[in-house]
Parts: sequence; C-alpha cells; structure tokens
Amino acid sequence: MADYDHDAGEIPAGYSESRFWDKLKKYARVAGSEVIEKALWLFYAAQRPETPVWAKTVIYGALAYFILPTDAIPDLVPLAGYTDDLGALAAAIGMVTLYISDEVKEKARQKMQAWFGAAG
Repeated sequence: MADYDHDAGEIPAGYSESRFWDKLKKYARVAGSEVIEKALWLFYAAQRPETPVWAKTVIYGALAYFILPTDAIPDLVPLAGYTDDLGALAAAIGMVTLYISDEVKEKARQKMQAWFGAAG
C-alpha cells in the first residue's frame, strides 16, 4: 500500500489492515472459503499500484463492512451471519473486477491453500 495516500481520507474509518487479518484468521473456517477468497481478492487487488484510488475506496469500504462487528446480519448468526458480508464483497468485486488480475487470484489461492489445505 506504499502508493496509497492514507491521509487523503479514502479509507473508511472502520477499516484497518490489522483488523482485516485478525478477522480472517479468527473466522476463516466459520465464514467459509468463498467469503474468505473474495475478501482476499479484494485485499490483494487494493495492494496493486495499478488499482486506481476510486477502486481502492470501493474495496476498503467493502472490507470495512466485512470486519465491522456490527452489520446487517451479525456474523455470529449460524449459517446466515456471513451472507451480507458476501453480498458486500461480491458487489465490490463487480465494480472493480478489472483490477482483480490472475496474479491477485493466485495470491488469494496460495493464502487459501495455506489456511484450508489443498481442498480449500
């Protein structure tokens, strides 16, 4: 994120990289691989210098929603708790899909394999 201006105010107040990784690590198995994969796609797309500021703003907004403890459907609700998170992530992916490269997907795949094993 070296090329991203943190002081310009584009990153929502609810987002921080450490909170993102903490939530992923804590809830990876509960949330399921689909939610985690989409979150990683967005995270790694935001790290690319080629991704424009407007797209990073969309990405960080979706990731902030993902990591916030209060959202439309609380994450602790069995089976349904991550459906709204997946919806927010999917909407963001639809908006920034041009910046989710094969390299981004490969980084996400490698992280998923490290966390979930070969079956993902």
